[in-house]
Amino acid sequence: MKRLLMNVQKEFCEECSLALRRFIGKMPGVESIDTQSGMIEIKFNESLIKEEELLKLTKESIEKLGYKASWQGNGSEDLP
Repeated sequence: MKRLLMNVQKEFCEECSLALRRFIGKMPGVESIDTQSGMIEIKFNESLIKEEELLKLTKESIEKLGYKASWQGNGSEDLP
């Protein structure tokens, strides 16, 4: 399992957080999504969804909700 972290310009409202969790959280390979404290943490199985695809879809979804997202780092982290 891997973990992807993204920064969001500000904390999500409750409805936007729920919409993002419903859309991204139901994608094949996504194990969990947390939208707390101006960050998004997604745990996923890379054999079911590639990091690049997940990153693109998540960023597009965040921007459609009216937020700005940035991804920092050289890739996701492997989790034990």
